[in-house]
Amino acid sequence: MKSARTMLGLMLLAATLAAAPARAGDTPEPAPPAPPCDVPAYLLASESSLPKVTDAVKANQPLNVLVVGSRSSTIPGNEASAYPATLQAALKEAFPAATIDLSVELQAKSTAEETAGALVKLVEAKKPTLVIWQTGTVDAMRAVDPDDFRTAINEGVVALRGAGADVVLVNLQYSPRTETMISAPPYLDNIKVVAQQHDVPLFDRFAIMKQWSDAGYFDLFSTAHGVDLAKKVHACLGRALAKFVIDAAHLGSVQQN
Repeated sequence: MKSARTMLGLMLLAATLAAAPARAGDTPEPAPPAPPCDVPAYLLASESSLPKVTDAVKANQPLNVLVVGSRSSTIPGNEASAYPATLQAALKEAFPAATIDLSVELQAKSTAEETAGALVKLVEAKKPTLVIWQTGTVDAMRAVDPDDFRTAINEGVVALRGAGADVVLVNLQYSPRTETMISAPPYLDNIKVVAQQHDVPLFDRFAIMKQWSDAGYFDLFSTAHGVDLAKKVHACLGRALAKFVIDAAHLGSVQQN
């Protein structure tokens, strides 16, 4: 019964933060205006760095970004409004002379262990400068042993680093409708431990979204806002993630040729 309630809650969350596929003949909607989604500075601060990103931008080399994630990395039928596209646009705005290539690899319904096994091949194929690995939600849904989750994240980070990429970890998304159905803290804690052990930046999506919810920026409890809410949340996440990457790479004052 608890499993059924958990799945129902997560399906409702997906309905809120992922749009239905566009119908034939639909006219693409313009990007939504920027909502008031400020992020406290401490949630975007990281003592870890992204040296390969730094070197690529300073040397005017292409910055290749690979986002590895689940369904919450996209808005079906509205990919241009999903946070990876917003991230790419924000990085391009920050570095107009740079070539910013971004691709998304969805690992729908995959646990961290299942995804970790595919990371090396992905890096070999995509040759990214930076891998943004969003994980944890599926593991929490399935109540994967937290120690096994930590082991999988650890192995994945080691594989990505060994393949020559910088890494940013992104934890679970926050929803007040599912926090009583799944136990997020063990997965939040373990991904944080791995990030600290390997000195990789951790983008705390869970805390950021909770802050927005608590501040009243978004009604994440309601399922009535659908596509519009999804676009606004993704727009905020993309811009926040871009700032996080820029700061972790110490590129705030870089002047391009």
